Amino acid sequence: QVQLVESGGGLVQPGGSLTLSCAASGFTVDYYAIHWFRQAPGKERERVSCISGSDDGTYYADSVKGRFSISRDDAKNTVYLQMNSLKPEDTAVYYCATALRRLCARANMDYWGKGALVTVSS
Repeated sequence: QVQLVESGGGLVQPGGSLTLSCAASGFTVDYYAIHWFRQAPGKERERVSCISGSDDGTYYADSVKGRFSISRDDAKNTVYLQMNSLKPEDTAVYYCATALRRLCARANMDYWGKGALVTVSS
């Protein structure tokens, strides 16, 4: 059974850092791409990052490029999203998801985690 569980959300001041974790089960993250999405109140869901399951290729949205970093721990079957220089506009619920495809190309996600709330505020 495929499951994705996010953790690590919380309240952080502007300019601060936070790391989200996405623990996967039922498949291996070293084979399939994992995507991170976020959705802020009243806004459309946005894909912010992805790490592929083949060549370790990555994707970052322009809004987070240079501030966010995605990585993977194959032994823990977990993907991380390191978020630095956080801004109030980064406030959102962050979801990890997979389409059970190897590459980070856009696709309809088949499985989603329940989300982790990140609030950036002073």
